[in-house]
Amino acid sequence: MTMQKFRLAAIIGLPLTLAGCATNAEYAARDASFTAVSAKVGAGTAKRSVWIQNREQAAKAQAQVKSLLARKSVDADTAVQIALLNNKGLQAAYADLGDAAANAWQATMLLNPTISIGTTGIGAPELQAYRAIEGLITTNILALMTREKSIAVADARFRQAQLAAALKTLALAAETRRAWIEAVSAWETVAQLNRAQAAADAASQLAAKLGESGAMGKADQAREHVFNAELAGQVAEARLAARLAKENLTRKMGLWGTDADYRVPNRLPDLPKGLSRRDSIEAEALKRRVDLQMARFDLEAVAKSYRLTEATRFVSDLTLVAGAEAEREREDGDTKVETTGQVELEFTIPIFDTGQARLRTAELAHMRAANLLAEKAVNVRSEARSAYQAYRSRYDIARHYRNTVVPLRTKIEDEAALSYNGMITSTFELLADNRSKVDSVILTINAKRDFWLADADLTTAIHGGGEAGAAAEVAAPAAADAD
Repeated sequence: MTMQKFRLAAIIGLPLTLAGCATNAEYAARDASFTAVSAKVGAGTAKRSVWIQNREQAAKAQAQVKSLLARKSVDADTAVQIALLNNKGLQAAYADLGDAAANAWQATMLLNPTISIGTTGIGAPELQAYRAIEGLITTNILALMTREKSIAVADARFRQAQLAAALKTLALAAETRRAWIEAVSAWETVAQLNRAQAAADAASQLAAKLGESGAMGKADQAREHVFNAELAGQVAEARLAARLAKENLTRKMGLWGTDADYRVPNRLPDLPKGLSRRDSIEAEALKRRVDLQMARFDLEAVAKSYRLTEATRFVSDLTLVAGAEAEREREDGDTKVETTGQVELEFTIPIFDTGQARLRTAELAHMRAANLLAEKAVNVRSEARSAYQAYRSRYDIARHYRNTVVPLRTKIEDEAALSYNGMITSTFELLADNRSKVDSVILTINAKRDFWLADADLTTAIHGGGEAGAAAEVAAPAAADAD
């Protein structure tokens, strides 16, 4: 009876023993390090990004945001840093990186074996003349044979997810900087229109008094009044545009409540004294563009998936079944127990499906990824050239307005003031010259705004994060699902 119990325990414990061996062979958990993302973001923005995963980190990030908002006004760099610390959509993108890390970790694990235990007998349990107890363990041998290839595919996808997170961060930084430029420019325009409104109010009041004295006809009075009324509408439109631009910036920074009561400067920074030289901007973009690196990893992952498909083309499932069976037989009062081993190999015979269709699909996916990479390289070089040309041209245009148009308008205004003091020109001619100068100043503001936007676009052309980068981010998960 003791020997029978020992054999029964061996049969039941065999699958558990094999499972323990598989557990010892598992890889350690993959660390979803944020270092690679931070390095890419730091190179493109000179700002720090964080992945908030617990309450302590959230409290620390919020304290940093409060400290940055405590400044007198929020400049462009501060706005970008607040967005990287506080934007919840960005944190959601980082969660996608965690999912990719978990998938890569899962790929390193062996498949769990399937255990089955059964018993058969004849007659009542206490009177059975024959009983058999069988224990089996089943595992997929093909998955073990192709395990290294599967790990390589998952690793490439994980690195691609890291770049996707970095690209999302760069895109947010670029959008925040552009939103800041738009908001400050809008408020600077409001300030200039307010000055023009003051002059228009004075002209309208003067026209009304001259009309009362009979020195100005009704038609001339109406012209001054309608100009003042139209300008009041333009001021209201400009104020609305400025408020909406600031709200857009607020959304990018993820602010709400009292934190949204921050202030921005009332004028854009002056033009730089000189331009940054980018003689090798194409090579620099090809080296640094994150979306181009994502396309390379996509091609690498598809190539590894293609090799995995080749390895499983004919046989897609190869199962090993191992176990033991204990048989007890009672005859003429004697009990005989016999234990035997059992090994089976199960696989599909590729008679009808030879895997040619799956292989062709994988081949086409590889060709698609290769062509997309080549197209991306062409587009990156063109975008870099276009961004640099816009950067230089916008600078020249802004300098033209600053150095030529505004000084000429100022000279006209000064000469008109001298003529007015000498009673050569009328008050309305002087006010008209003032209004013309305001128009030129607004054109100058717009030209300066366009230059700083071009400057931001130049950075995204080199590092990524523009509209093309957003498209690449969407394409990456789709390519992963196709494998």
